[in-house]
Amino acid sequence: MSKASAPEKAPWRIGELAEQTGVSTRSLRHYENQGLIIAQRSSTGQRMFSASAAQQVRHIRMLLDAGLPTQVIAELMDCIRDPGRLDPCAVPTLVEHLQDYDRRLAELETTRVTLQGLIDSSQPG
Repeated sequence: MSKASAPEKAPWRIGELAEQTGVSTRSLRHYENQGLIIAQRSSTGQRMFSASAAQQVRHIRMLLDAGLPTQVIAELMDCIRDPGRLDPCAVPTLVEHLQDYDRRLAELETTRVTLQGLIDSSQPG
């Protein structure tokens, strides 16, 4: 089955979802444990994911790549609509995290300047 036709198939086993998204089965289990994705169980106990799970995983990866922890992502899941686009309900949380990153960057720059000053003052001459 090609990836182009895979989204039509549902439900997906965890290995199929991993193949479709490029995310390891271990990560998918972690996302499930964090409440980010939901799996039903088959009669044999296998995890089975709906057709929308692949898009949810892509959204999760996008937010993880943006530096958000899974706890925050869980809070934002209702604000996700299209790939790469969040509803306005996500903005306050994202602004808060952006401000935190800006603060940490400023602290790192101060540390860098201090270290460079120490290096410069240690040079002979």
